[in-house]
Amino acid sequence: MKISLIVTTYNWPEALELTLRSALAQSLPPHEVIVADDGSKEPTRRVVESFAKKAPFPLLHSWQKDDGFRLAMSRNRAIARATGEYVVVVDGDMVLQKDFLADHADHARPGLYLQGGRVLLGPSITRELFQKRRDPETLSLFSPDLKNRKNALRSPLLCRLFSKTSRSMKGIKGCNFSLFREDILRVNGFDNAFVGWGREDSEFVARLYNAGLKRKNLKFCAVAYHLFHPEHERDALPENDRRLRRSVEEDLVRCEDGIERFTTSAKEVSR
Repeated sequence: MKISLIVTTYNWPEALELTLRSALAQSLPPHEVIVADDGSKEPTRRVVESFAKKAPFPLLHSWQKDDGFRLAMSRNRAIARATGEYVVVVDGDMVLQKDFLADHADHARPGLYLQGGRVLLGPSITRELFQKRRDPETLSLFSPDLKNRKNALRSPLLCRLFSKTSRSMKGIKGCNFSLFREDILRVNGFDNAFVGWGREDSEFVARLYNAGLKRKNLKFCAVAYHLFHPEHERDALPENDRRLRRSVEEDLVRCEDGIERFTTSAKEVSR
């Protein structure tokens, strides 16, 4: 199975460098990595070009003009370029444990949306990673300055025991998820109308549910470490909440303005 790894980013090249470094160290290498860039400046481009030269797989830079927080559109642009049949999406401030992609691949099924968790790194250990005083490959359950430490435990046996399917709208996070590309196309991807932080991932999952998909919360596998940073502004939440409610209440499957804007074949999207 060919895996397209989508890494979202915006003007934080130091974090992106750590994420890409962990992508290169995967026990199951991706078919390709596509950086979904929401308008970053030159330093980010240089990081992508540097890793592209040494990556043993294609590493592409999908960039759009900086015009506000447009994560949904940025993801659509990148996924439209993906050539793998399976898509894994992470934020560009996540350090992936070496078996991260192998775990997603192990649980991948058509009609299933996989959501992994994250280990929250505190400010001191994040600072050590940036200052190269700590190797990101040494992050583990026993590292200092971790929140929700149990999420750092990887156990295939516990994963199979505790990873359950549901159709709940609670706890949806877009920093670590995967599904087959054809399921993304079935709902026309993310809604490009979302501008500002929040709910674009929940609205996307709501339409996946309406299309018949289920969500599987991966526990004790697909481990990823989230670098510390201040929270985003949430000014757009009221409008984004309204869009989410509409999709839930009207049982919507496809958004009007989604990934098909960026795909080369409208026939592929409607398949």
